[in-house]
Amino acid sequence: MKNKVECWKTQWHLLVSLFLLTQFSILASARWDPGNRQELTSSPPVRLHYIRRHGHHVVMDNGIVNVTLSIPNGMVTGIQYNGIRNLLANNNKESRGYWDIVWSGNGTSGGMQDKLEGTTFKVIEQNENHVELSFSRTWNNDSGLPLNTDRRYIMLRGSPGFYSYGIFERLKGWPDVHIGQARIAFKLQKKYFHYMALSDDRQKFMANDDDRNRGRVLDYQEAIHLTNPANPALKGEVDDKYQFSCNNEDNRVHGWISSNPHVGFWVISPSDEFRSGGPVKQELTSHAGPTSLAMFFSGHYVGDMSLDLQTGEPWKKVFGPIFIYLNSASHNEDHRTLWADAKEQMMIETKSWPYDFPLSKDFPRADQRGTVTGRLLVHDRYISRAQINASSAYVGLAPPGEKGSWEKDVKGYQFWTRTNDEGSFIIRGIRAGTYNLFAWVPGFIGDYRYDFEVTVTQGSKIDLGNMVFEPPRNGPTLWEIGVPDRSAAEFFIPDPRPSVMTHLFLDRNNSEKFRQYGLWERYTDLHPNEDLVYVVGTSDYKNDWFFAHVHRRVNDTYEPTTWRIFFSLPNIVPTGSYTLRLALASANIARLQVWMNSVYPTRAHFGTGLIGRDNAIARHGIHGLYWLYDVNIPSYQLINGVNTLYLRQWGPPSPFVGAISPVACMRIAQLYIFRTGKEKMKEFARSQKRSVKEYCIVSTSI
Repeated sequence: MKNKVECWKTQWHLLVSLFLLTQFSILASARWDPGNRQELTSSPPVRLHYIRRHGHHVVMDNGIVNVTLSIPNGMVTGIQYNGIRNLLANNNKESRGYWDIVWSGNGTSGGMQDKLEGTTFKVIEQNENHVELSFSRTWNNDSGLPLNTDRRYIMLRGSPGFYSYGIFERLKGWPDVHIGQARIAFKLQKKYFHYMALSDDRQKFMANDDDRNRGRVLDYQEAIHLTNPANPALKGEVDDKYQFSCNNEDNRVHGWISSNPHVGFWVISPSDEFRSGGPVKQELTSHAGPTSLAMFFSGHYVGDMSLDLQTGEPWKKVFGPIFIYLNSASHNEDHRTLWADAKEQMMIETKSWPYDFPLSKDFPRADQRGTVTGRLLVHDRYISRAQINASSAYVGLAPPGEKGSWEKDVKGYQFWTRTNDEGSFIIRGIRAGTYNLFAWVPGFIGDYRYDFEVTVTQGSKIDLGNMVFEPPRNGPTLWEIGVPDRSAAEFFIPDPRPSVMTHLFLDRNNSEKFRQYGLWERYTDLHPNEDLVYVVGTSDYKNDWFFAHVHRRVNDTYEPTTWRIFFSLPNIVPTGSYTLRLALASANIARLQVWMNSVYPTRAHFGTGLIGRDNAIARHGIHGLYWLYDVNIPSYQLINGVNTLYLRQWGPPSPFVGAISPVACMRIAQLYIFRTGKEKMKEFARSQKRSVKEYCIVSTSI
C-alpha cells in the first residue's frame, strides 16, 4: 500500500510539473507588454501568500514567477522561476536583493551603508491583475538617516518578472545629510549564473566570488588577477567590476544567463529621468559575484557628485521603476538567445514609459506630463557664414543652473535626447516643473544653455523654435590636437601587459581597449626616460598622443611628467595675444601646469590647481567630468619660428593621479584679427604663409 501511495505521489508530481511547464510555454510564447495588458485573462491571477516560517514573509505569485519579501524589512529573499527554487544566493537573507544608500551626516564620519529596512508593511493594491506592496520607514528624529523612504514592489498578471521603485523624502527643518550613492542590488546563485551580458559585444563567462578569493589582489581591491579559477579559460585574466561600467544612455539592460537550465536574469531601466549626471555619466552594471545592480547615482567617474541636503531643505524624488525581467530557453537553443530576447523586452519597456500602473501619487502618468520640441543650430563663423544643423547633439532638460551644472546634479530629474540630422529634437514624458535646457554638440567645444527657464505643466506642449549655439571662440585656430567629443577614445591607447589582459577587450577594433587593466603603467613602458613629445604638423594624435597624462613609475614611486608640444609660428603678431584652450575629459587629483618657451623653475604661465576626484584612470574610463580652460598668451611670450609648449602633470605619487587627456588647441585672439575686418584677416593669413581657409577649421579638443 505504501509503495502504491508513493507511486501515485510521483505520478501526481509529474503531472503537475508537466502542466506548469506547458502553462509556462504558453505564457512565454506571448511577448509581455506592460502598455497593453488587456489580453491577460488566460494567465493565472496574481496572488499574495504569507509565510511565518523562519520569520514573517510575503510572496507575490503570478504563476510564472514568485517573489518572496521579508516583512516589514522589504528584503527580496527569494525569486522562484522556471523550476529553480531560488535564483538568489544562499547567503544572509538580508543580502540577496535589497536597496541601499551610503550616507553621512552631522556627527558621523565616513560613509555608512543603510539597506533602508522598512518598519511598516502595507498592501497598496491587491487584485487578480495587480499587486503593489510598500515597505516604508519614517524618520523619528533620532540619530539615524534623516530620510523617509518608501520602497515599492509591483507584480502584474502575465508578467515574467516584477517592478520596483522608491520614494525618498525629507521634510523642512531636518538636519544635514550627505548621500553618496543609491542603488538596488541582487546577488544570484553562483552555481547557475556564469555568463554575463550588457551589450552585443560585452558579454562573457565570468569568475565568481570564490575565484576572486583565490586570486591575487592588484593595485586596488576590486581588481583581481585570477590565478586558479574554476573555469580554466579565465586563468591569467583580470576581473574588475569597473571594466563593465556603462554610460547612462546605453545602460538599458544587463544581467546574467544560466546555462543549465537556460534562464536569464535581467535588470531593465526604461528611463534615465531618475538617474543623475546626464547621458554619458558612467555607472556600474553587473559584475562578478554574480551580482546585478540598478544604480541611481554615485560618485563613480565624477568624484564630487553627491546628494547634499542642507539644514532646513525639503526634498523628494522617485527612483524607478526598474524591471527585473526573467526569461528562459529550451536546451536545444543557444543560451545567448536570451540576450536578444532581453533586448526586445527592453525596447518594449522603454516605449511603455512612463508606466501607467505605479500607484504612488508622486509618479505622474503620461497625461500628467509635458513635451518640449525645438531645433538646435550652430553658428561658428570660422567654419561657415550660415548656421549649421547641430546633428546628433545631446539636448536635455535639467534643474536650473549654470552651463554644465547637470553633470553633477542629483536632486532633480533629467530628460535627455539626441537631435536628428536637421538638429530637431523632441523630449517626451517630462515631469511638471521648471528646467533649464542644456546641450552640447559633438564636434564643437563648450556647453549650451537656453536663455530662459522652461516651465512644463501637465499636458503642455512647448515648442522652443530655433536655438543657436555659438561655440566659445577667440579667433581662428592655428593648430589643434584631438576631437571635441569629451572622450579620449581617439588618442593612442596601448596594448595591455600580456600578464594582466582580459581577452574580451582584445581585437575589437580598439573600441574597448581602454577597459584593460593597468594601462597607466604602460606610459612608463613606452616612455621610460623621456616624456611624450608631439610635433604639430608631423605627429599623429592617434598614434603619438597617450590617452592619459599620468606619472612615470621610478623604482617604487611615481614622478611628475612633462609633455612637450612643438609648433611653428612664422610671423608673430606683435600687438595681438593668443589663446591656448585646454580641455580635459577627466581629472583625478591632478595639477596641470603650462609653460611657453621656458620651463620650471620659472613660474608657470598657467595652472589648474588641484582638480578632480573622478578616478576614471583606475576605473578603466575613457572620460569622466569635463574640464575646459582658456589660457591667455601674450605675443611677447612667443617667438618667430618653432615654439615649445610644456604641459606638466604633478601631484601625489600615485599611478592614478592625472588627466584624461590634456588636449591643446591654439588660436589667434579675436581682438587683433576682427576689429580691422576681413581684409586684415587675409593680411594675417598671408603673413603666416597660409590660406584664410586654413584658419577657419573647427577648434578641436576633448
